[in-house]
Amino acid sequence: MAKKPRNRGAGPARTAATATAGSASSPVMTGPVSAGTVSAGTAQLTAPPAEGTAPAYPGQRFGLPERGPGSVSSMPRRVTALLIDWLLSMLIAYWLTGSQFWTIAVFTVEVFMLTALTGLTVGKRVVGIRAVRMTGGPIGFRWSLLRTAILLTVVPPLLTDRDLRGLHDRAADTIVVRI
Repeated sequence: MAKKPRNRGAGPARTAATATAGSASSPVMTGPVSAGTVSAGTAQLTAPPAEGTAPAYPGQRFGLPERGPGSVSSMPRRVTALLIDWLLSMLIAYWLTGSQFWTIAVFTVEVFMLTALTGLTVGKRVVGIRAVRMTGGPIGFRWSLLRTAILLTVVPPLLTDRDLRGLHDRAADTIVVRI
């Protein structure tokens, strides 16, 4: 059985293209700022990647920063926000009706209304994330209804793309970013 050759020549001078072609866990070496990167104060804004290259981090192809406010929210933050919203809905349902049977209805109304009006739910606000339209405008009632209906099916939100957008986000043309 023949051994695969190892590329030992890609030391600290690795380029972004070779770094992203490797495994996701391999660290990307940083060197001089690339042509698509602009430093603005303490935040670093990046341009979308060149045609035909894979983005190095979630949200890069949309011009979002890698870290900090405006960057794509991580999945643990999103799940934590969802759990907070669900627990709050359970408390409200029990307080209003004396039964937890109505939790799904309270959850649906909370997520639909708050996302349509502000892009935030209570859980999202607590963990510091927000759903925003890719066009920059408000989400609105129509897109919030579609997004919430798909969210309630549970599995499609877990099927994410490289920008961590679930099927509910792609259908409503939204993305969840850090505040």
